[in-house]
Amino acid sequence: MTNTGRYIRLAGMAGLATLALAAPAFAQEVEEVAEEAFTLSAPETAYIFNTLLFLIGGFLVMWMAAGFAMLEAGLVRSKNVAMQCTKNISIFSVATILYYLVGYNLMYSGVDGGYFGSIALWGVDDSGGVASDGTGYAAASDWFFQVVFVATAASIVSGTLAERIKLWPFLLFTVFLTGFIYPIQGSWQWGGGWLSELGFSDFAGSTIVHSTGGWAALMGALVLGPRIGKYVKGGGVSPMPGSSMPLATLGTFILWLGWFGFNGASQLAIGTVADAQAVSTVFINTNMAAAGGVVAAMVLTQLLYKKVDITMALNGALAGLVSITAEPLAPTLGWALGIGAIGGVIVVLTVPLLDKLHIDDVVGAIPVHLFCGIWGTMAVPLTNGDTNFAAQATGVISIGIFVAVTSLVLWLALRFTIGIRCSEEEEMMGLDKAEIGVEAYPEFTVR
Repeated sequence: MTNTGRYIRLAGMAGLATLALAAPAFAQEVEEVAEEAFTLSAPETAYIFNTLLFLIGGFLVMWMAAGFAMLEAGLVRSKNVAMQCTKNISIFSVATILYYLVGYNLMYSGVDGGYFGSIALWGVDDSGGVASDGTGYAAASDWFFQVVFVATAASIVSGTLAERIKLWPFLLFTVFLTGFIYPIQGSWQWGGGWLSELGFSDFAGSTIVHSTGGWAALMGALVLGPRIGKYVKGGGVSPMPGSSMPLATLGTFILWLGWFGFNGASQLAIGTVADAQAVSTVFINTNMAAAGGVVAAMVLTQLLYKKVDITMALNGALAGLVSITAEPLAPTLGWALGIGAIGGVIVVLTVPLLDKLHIDDVVGAIPVHLFCGIWGTMAVPLTNGDTNFAAQATGVISIGIFVAVTSLVLWLALRFTIGIRCSEEEEMMGLDKAEIGVEAYPEFTVR
């Protein structure tokens, strides 16, 4: 044996001896850590799991911002892709800041059966600590989970108004939507306001989030008008295909994934066996509704148009997801399938209806989020006996009127002051060049 080999052998034996001597101490340390972990009280354990649910659900819903960005990037024309990406990262940032400045407290602080909370900066307050009934959680995790919801509502507006709206007026509207409109109507139910006392139920926001975004988008589309060349004389519709179906499909799958956080974490607790079972039920119902929406949209487009439309299939998935969001816990899998499938049918029938009315919705957000949001909210009493159709209709109508009127006033104010629509020349050039200065696909759009 060489000297090198002898040294290696001796070093190895020394290492084994060291491990043998250290093993009892290491084992004792592990045992102490494990013992400390098991000495946590049940409320403390629930607190940890509830907080974790908010954080995981929050970053899944935050990932939906990427889904909206990719969906819109795929469904707009190549000359407007960079604009949509810019709008989506801006939306999330503006929503985060406004929810801190005013939105959260306006939605949750001191509503007490009324119509809105207080106007104040949000600040971390964990003074309540661990709740004895297992419902406690870190205040910061709750704020994070809530802020990603308001960003989702604003993202809905972006796709509808694509390809012809200016960036800064759009972001100014987003300030009012995320800082005031969304929190005020959200306080009516989730903040313990008057709708919650009436018995209105919206588990994860078919109306509070999705219809709110849909109403704001509809008012914006009416004030803004359609894209140049979209509607021709005689009532015809000129197709304007999107730039990338793979991107749109990727965006849909990202949104589908994010929806498990959107709906699942809206259980608001996972610290007990019952809550864990509830979250699991929400997951499978959410998934089933999306699948039902896809298949229903595909079958119906095949019957109506003799071909399957990929854009309808993608929106069918989103329609199913929006439809089940108001009540993803109470239904059986069969009910979830049916609720989602009806959502898919609604999308296929209402997309051409908007075209007949000359309402230009680039990505189909109004049928998906507004119409299916209404359907999902009204369907709640079919599986949840704790509410009724009158209470649901009151919530849908009151929130609809409030959001539509305030949004319309804001859009008109912006239109007649700073202007909201780009010039005809800028629209034909594409907003990537006109507004952003950076093109998404310069090798294809530069001639």
